Amino acid sequence: MTKGLQTRERILDTAFRLAARDGLEGLSLSSLAGELSMSKSGLFAHFRSKEALQLEMLRTASDRFVAKVLAPAFREPRGLPRIKAVAERWRRWATDPSLPGGCIFVAASAELDDRDGPVRAYVVDQQRALLEAIARAARIAIEEGHFRRDLDVDQFAFEFEGIYLAFHHAQRLLRDPAAAARAREAVQRLVADAAARQ
Repeated sequence: MTKGLQTRERILDTAFRLAARDGLEGLSLSSLAGELSMSKSGLFAHFRSKEALQLEMLRTASDRFVAKVLAPAFREPRGLPRIKAVAERWRRWATDPSLPGGCIFVAASAELDDRDGPVRAYVVDQQRALLEAIARAARIAIEEGHFRRDLDVDQFAFEFEGIYLAFHHAQRLLRDPAAAARAREAVQRLVADAAARQ
């Protein structure tokens, strides 16, 4: 890796940590330059605008989410084991100490829901892709005989994500010590409702 690429990776890693703590709006070229002990002009050589920095940082966050949550979960046996692994790994992602503000995409969704532009469009694309991945996992669970054939997989994905969002809210904002147990119970109920009838 060249020195320029190493510097860029260091910038994105720091931006990821700052955005996790302060949100996208808290991620500025000035604050990042200060954190890295770089000049703003040196940082500007890598990212020409705050928007470009935000987009690259979100791509980094997406890559890390796939590496820590989806890829390991999708190596589990097909069907229900994958669904359970996604639920558990996603819950761990939200409580990872390296994400002091929780899931960056939850924060970005709240920050950007009423705005237009490429950063919002990227977050929307990532959230749609995630819902599609969950629906696809549910479809595979139907094929494996774990879920009933008439299951609405898009509704399943909607409710699955809803459980995660409720967990994130209860864990991070309400600091509810029962948040993880409640989330696990909710997933168990959702899975039981989707289960193939014997």
